[in-house]
Amino acid sequence: MTAGQDAVRLSRVTRLFDGLAAVSNVSLEIARGETVWLRGWNGSGKTTLLRLIATAISPTYGGGTVLGFDLQAGRAAIRAHSDLLSHDTRLYADLTAAENLRFACRLYGLDPRRAGPALEQVGLQDVTAVRAASFSQGMRQRLALARCLMRGPALILLDEPYAGLDSEARIVVDDLLTQARVTGQTVIVASHEAPPAHLVDRAVTMDGGQLAAPPPSTPAATGSTPAAIPATPAAAPAVAPS
Repeated sequence: MTAGQDAVRLSRVTRLFDGLAAVSNVSLEIARGETVWLRGWNGSGKTTLLRLIATAISPTYGGGTVLGFDLQAGRAAIRAHSDLLSHDTRLYADLTAAENLRFACRLYGLDPRRAGPALEQVGLQDVTAVRAASFSQGMRQRLALARCLMRGPALILLDEPYAGLDSEARIVVDDLLTQARVTGQTVIVASHEAPPAHLVDRAVTMDGGQLAAPPPSTPAATGSTPAAIPATPAAAPAVAPS
């Protein structure tokens, strides 16, 4: 990774789907080690923006860098140093919880002995030999969180991380945010639910595929949790699904 640069620097990024802009003319800078809450209604463009940063999709127009690597030319390097956690957990259903993590260790050149502590950290130590196919959505999200904790990527992208989780699993997400602040990892949390205020440096709002004007105060400035945004507005903007 290139030291001294912003973790994320986007310049006038646009992504079209069938001629409609899911993300439109977004310029954004996020410092290394910063935790940013990307807030907005469902369909506001949050997921598309995360996928652009993760290089899961390419911008139609615009460009930028992630962890010092070019958004287009440095796709492999960006993926090697980042992790996108979403409802698509990218787990292997026929493998057990432990086997999924050990496979990830081989993929990323990690010590497979990391798998056990990671599973214990997310509360899955009693189901290490159970196949992921039998897991609930919440358990699959926990396993994906365990993989992220085990890897320790420089950039963590969380897409609606609290959705469908019970209170214990939500604590696991907050523990991940806490650990990231200690280790200096950069985190973007895309959610209409507010993360705990003390774990977020600032909030960025998306509306209709664009960055809206910043809120009057940020979590770091106020010390209080910002208001959550309803999942669905009274009249949603007419943009492509994110």
